[in-house]
Amino acid sequence: MKRDVADFVARCLNCQKVKAEHQRPGGWLQPLEISELKWEHITMDFVTWLPRTRQGHDSIWVIVDRLIKSAHFIHVRTTYTLDKLVTIYIEDIVRLHGIPVSIVSDRDPRFTSRFWNSF
Repeated sequence: MKRDVADFVARCLNCQKVKAEHQRPGGWLQPLEISELKWEHITMDFVTWLPRTRQGHDSIWVIVDRLIKSAHFIHVRTTYTLDKLVTIYIEDIVRLHGIPVSIVSDRDPRFTSRFWNSF
């Protein structure tokens, strides 16, 4: 029955016209700054819920330079604290490339803010 209703609504022109939106309308796109130097602007994200390794790692922290698309893949645990992640970041990224001007992440903005403030 549920499938029949979904099929009917998908084919009904009036249903499509009056269908309620379940999300806010999109805003204007804001272009990101264009990098001039390597590792000046980076993006980062976490790949989570992976099978646990023998060392207990179950996630990968992906950090990518936006200019040359060079990436670091760091194995981490979902239980790591923000302080532990900052320590790993300093040891693996800042040591090699310096401190970036900007970090783009699709994580919660509070995470990125707390990450910057932990320096």
